[in-house]
Amino acid sequence: MDFKEGEILYINKPYKWTSFAVVNKLRYHISKKIGVKKIKVGHAGTLDPLATGVMIICTGKATKRIEEFQYQTKEYIATLCLGATTPSFDLETEMDAYFPYEHISEEQTKQVLQTFIGAIEQVPPAFSACKIDGKRAYDLARKGKEVNLKAKTLVIDEIELLQFAPPLLKIRVVCSKGTYIRALARDIGIALKSGAHLTALERTRIGNIRLSDCLSVDNFEVWLNSQEVTSTTE
Repeated sequence: MDFKEGEILYINKPYKWTSFAVVNKLRYHISKKIGVKKIKVGHAGTLDPLATGVMIICTGKATKRIEEFQYQTKEYIATLCLGATTPSFDLETEMDAYFPYEHISEEQTKQVLQTFIGAIEQVPPAFSACKIDGKRAYDLARKGKEVNLKAKTLVIDEIELLQFAPPLLKIRVVCSKGTYIRALARDIGIALKSGAHLTALERTRIGNIRLSDCLSVDNFEVWLNSQEVTSTTE
């Protein structure tokens, strides 16, 4: 393997790790293995700390392919909790409002989910990496400042109800780049005349890359040490 010329790695991001932390961990082990102080390492699509699943990591000259991977279709398995909202639309923040959900039926839920298929307009979460005047929205939101983000057009290719056990719903979503599943949870809650937030999220596929193709962060060093790599002396 030649990490400077460019390698593409598939990693299953652990729960509560930031995408940045995963990149840093891999960069450290790769640099140590090939004997360099610095090497380019980047990822093709951020996952929130509370999400898990497929991350594509590019090294060296392969970082030029990051945008190509970012535009590939992604699949997620998401668990939503009805009847309550949070400012971040997930469990990063405390619940701030409560709503009835007893009126929601399984059939109604299936019908509502179908309305999200196709090109839709979605307002990103305030707690997101979107930039406002050069600053990350989540930095402003965490300081209690008002965040106004514009709606973006995205595409939902597929959405299906996997489990209906109120207040919990489990759904599968196949979507385009730029989709915030947390924001989708918010919008589904509103469409069901209730509220909702995300309690679990797993990215199960990017393009043709699935979880079964991924290495774990814990096993990466052992895997790396078993590979023949091109070393560099500075």
